[in-house]
Amino acid sequence: SGFRVVQRMLSVVGVPSLVSSVWGYVDTTVRWCWIPNWLPSWCPTSQIKLQTAEDMMMRCVDSTFSKQFIPISNGNRLWTLTISSECVKDKTPMVLLHGFGGGVGLWAHNLDALSQRRPVFALDLLGFGQSSRPLFSADAQGAEDQFVESIEQWRAKMGLESMILLGHNLGGYLAVSYSMKYPDRVKHILLVEPWGFPERPNTEEADRPIPVWIKALGAMFSPFNPLAGLRLVGPLGPTLVQTLRPDFKRKFSSMFSDNTVSEYIYHLNVQTPSGETAFKNMTAHYGWAKRPMLQRMNQLRPEIPITIIYGSRSSIDSNSGSAIKKMRPHSHVEIITIRGAGHYVYADQPEDFNHRVLQVCDKVA
Repeated sequence: SGFRVVQRMLSVVGVPSLVSSVWGYVDTTVRWCWIPNWLPSWCPTSQIKLQTAEDMMMRCVDSTFSKQFIPISNGNRLWTLTISSECVKDKTPMVLLHGFGGGVGLWAHNLDALSQRRPVFALDLLGFGQSSRPLFSADAQGAEDQFVESIEQWRAKMGLESMILLGHNLGGYLAVSYSMKYPDRVKHILLVEPWGFPERPNTEEADRPIPVWIKALGAMFSPFNPLAGLRLVGPLGPTLVQTLRPDFKRKFSSMFSDNTVSEYIYHLNVQTPSGETAFKNMTAHYGWAKRPMLQRMNQLRPEIPITIIYGSRSSIDSNSGSAIKKMRPHSHVEIITIRGAGHYVYADQPEDFNHRVLQVCDKVA
């Protein structure tokens, strides 16, 4: 939460004793004032501003698309983007699941190409983007099940018999979890820089000291940590995104010369935390999954093919791909490395990414 970030920042500037002596007081008093109702007046955001920022992201997509809320259980709705032309409507659709802190707008580089040969659906995961932001279970498995059930309810409402699931980061983790529970609905899984597969290494190397300033910044801006810091700094948030994540602007520079991308990233991540809290409940220290997926891969039907895509410049450990290949010797497991791409492969090298994904999917009816 934002208060943990404050606590860490106070420790960084050399007042740990102050932290320990006043934290009890802060926790029982100030914390109760930290309510989402006054959040918009502190953070310059709203649902309408998020919608506008997403529309700006989508202005370079040439294909005809529709966007709508799909109702699921408990009054929740999943924001869904659909591209489906008459000539491809009978092909197995591809469903795009974004990663932590993402949304449908981040696929702007990919939608035209990927929808050439089959229908494409992109949704904001439950608790993210424009989708409903419910209270998630505090338990890692409970939160994971809520994500998975929301995807299944969405699929049933959309009337999709089967799908190709393409998931980035957290979306990759959920794609596999979904496929374990609903294997008949999945023709192929594409994991793009997936999060949450390896176990946390129990070695001295893993526990080596990390400079406190890296921890403090990491707590706010790592792709693996809730972005509470953005809400904490209020009106400075948009500038902070531009300053600390200029790479996002570069990734989409062929489409936008302004701050379209950083505005979208900002508005995605300063709404009331929901999926962000669920993700936090699913992670241990430094972003390791509490329920690593490699431990459970034997629960995935061997006939479901998997393609794993990594960026050659990413800091994500690609050993998980090799581990999956070893664990599934009689299954189709392909590992693809995209040269010159970092963690956001689909935005770093979109042409290469789109081409490779289309090649993989050509084998699926």
